[in-house]
Amino acid sequence: MLSEKQKEQVKATVPVLKENGVALTDYFYKRMLKNNPDLKEMFNMGHQRSGAQAKALAGAVLAYAENIDNPGVLAPVIELICHKHVSLNIQTPDYDTVGENLLHSISEVLNISMDDELIRAWAEAYQQLADIFIATEKQLYEEHKNTSGSWVGWRDFIVDRKVMESAEITSFYLVPKDRQALPPYKPGQYITLRVMVPALGIRQPRQYSLSSSPADNYLRISVKREDPRIEGQDPGYVSSTLHNAVQEGDIVELSAPTGNFYLLNPDNTNVLISAGVGLTPMISMVNHLLAEHADPNLSSAAGTGDSAITEKQSEGKKDIYFIHAARSSEAHALREELENLARRNRNLHLFIAYENVKEGEVAGKNYHMQGRLKLDEMPAACLPKEADYYLCGPVPFMQEQYQALLRLGIPPERIFSEAFTTGGVHL
Repeated sequence: MLSEKQKEQVKATVPVLKENGVALTDYFYKRMLKNNPDLKEMFNMGHQRSGAQAKALAGAVLAYAENIDNPGVLAPVIELICHKHVSLNIQTPDYDTVGENLLHSISEVLNISMDDELIRAWAEAYQQLADIFIATEKQLYEEHKNTSGSWVGWRDFIVDRKVMESAEITSFYLVPKDRQALPPYKPGQYITLRVMVPALGIRQPRQYSLSSSPADNYLRISVKREDPRIEGQDPGYVSSTLHNAVQEGDIVELSAPTGNFYLLNPDNTNVLISAGVGLTPMISMVNHLLAEHADPNLSSAAGTGDSAITEKQSEGKKDIYFIHAARSSEAHALREELENLARRNRNLHLFIAYENVKEGEVAGKNYHMQGRLKLDEMPAACLPKEADYYLCGPVPFMQEQYQALLRLGIPPERIFSEAFTTGGVHL
């Protein structure tokens, strides 16, 4: 157990972590993966390549050092990480490997002996945090073991269908090779997919939100191709493999659905706000909400322009507002699916913002806002004060919409978010 002196020693490293934390964690990852090459199939090597994982871990280590007196304040972050660890099948012995390499990295980067008091203090601090993770993850593993259709570790799935949804996004319909049941899951959760990456010669994991409904007899993911021509970055190892190499009939490995971003209250009015591929968990939520609160439009004559701003409600049926931002109609995945749902259900209202509008596209029909999404300029009917709000997309988009919602008077406790970033999973 950490002594008060050891806590002070850990807190004394905060300035060093602020200045050199990324250099330390980058050294740690390189050391650990060199000494334990089998772990390369557990860590996303794309995040290693970009440095995102080292940066994410540096931030986590700094936050832990700053809150060493009360690590309980980090509970939401710990819960998020634990779900990711379970999705990667991380087990107790893995913490010993990480701890050993982390302590040696501190010793080698700071040029101090492994017998130094600071190393002993960090050893206690690390073990305290590891024990919290291990206990939390044990509960999650038990939930999977006790859930009908669920599983622990990896399970083989067949790519039943591969459907291009936009110029950038393709959906993969996945069915279990053993043909056994699938588990119930919460709309908004994700799976981890692992596939052999020819460019690396090893298997690689990647988390993808489920875009299917929990009622479906398959799991669907909708994957954006990380295209350097568009993003100015290296191509994604797993997304490129899925788009270019994986074909219908091929086998991929999946972990069971998990995650702590999901629909909380189907019986409330819900507003779903997404950008780009961030719409994937929202599709799952929409399908679940419509199953709970279907309000059929018997004429099926409503267009997306009408559905975007109508204030009409059917008694007892909760409205669902889906607000989505995309660069253009070519980049807007699953649009036809959403429009069909809106035509069939008058309580689903769509609002679309395109940064770039093609010639011939009509405001109010093909889209509802040109340029970046600005919630402050939207019809008030689309942003009811009593609703729950869900945000998903790139970090800058998330921050901008969160602040806009606060300005519009939406209480922060009614805003839930899932950031689609390249931040890594860290132990």
